[in-house]
Amino acid sequence: MPRMKAVQVPKPGGPFELVERNIPDAGRAQVRIKVEACGICRSDALVKEGHWPGIQYPRVAGHEIAGRIDAVGADVTNWQPGQRVGVGWHGGHCFVCEYCRRGDFMLCRNEKVTAIHFDGGYAEYVIVPAEAVAAIPDDLPAADAAPLMCAGITVFNSLRNAGVRPGDLVAVQGIGGLGHLGIQFAQQMGLRTVAIGPRSRQGTTRSQTRCDSLRRFGYWESGRSSPETWGRARDSCNRARFEINLVDGGWSGSLHG
Repeated sequence: MPRMKAVQVPKPGGPFELVERNIPDAGRAQVRIKVEACGICRSDALVKEGHWPGIQYPRVAGHEIAGRIDAVGADVTNWQPGQRVGVGWHGGHCFVCEYCRRGDFMLCRNEKVTAIHFDGGYAEYVIVPAEAVAAIPDDLPAADAAPLMCAGITVFNSLRNAGVRPGDLVAVQGIGGLGHLGIQFAQQMGLRTVAIGPRSRQGTTRSQTRCDSLRRFGYWESGRSSPETWGRARDSCNRARFEINLVDGGWSGSLHG
């Protein structure tokens, strides 16, 4: 049987292990994806440390997947081998609970989570339910597409549903994997942006690179600079129509009147 490489977690709190496994076959309602890239998310720690109840080990982490369909199950009609696709946190739904019947698939009572309920994308191939797959444009590089499947959709949906309009001021507090995408989405949506985050030590390459990058997308102030600078940043935040807060290990959005 053909083999593949995968990076698995053998037990809660165990080390990542590079192993060889048989390439799995797709079930009737599943697709097999040849992975081209898989992003690293803070939530992968749930798998690494065993913080999600009921995970069966060994488990392959990774829920920011970009690749190409390699095989489809017998009941799959809407996907074909060769299509470029991605998979994110949402790993499938039941279609029959009250939330699914309303179209709120993310609230499905029987929702599956990629890498929690089945192996994720730290592997050369991954099997996922067909309803968990999203199309990716052929000209979008896999390394750019993969983080959009979780970090990207999180901040994009918060902006998309915030009721903000071009010209409104949006504050992004916490400039990391999600925050830098939020700034770019806001800029492309015609929003004025203020980015608030801790500053690296003055004069370091990281500090200068971060400043230069952020200034391409919007106005930036440091949360660890002078009291006057922090005050200006917080004043901009108070005047913002919408604020995305990505600090303290989580994220939230608040709409200001």
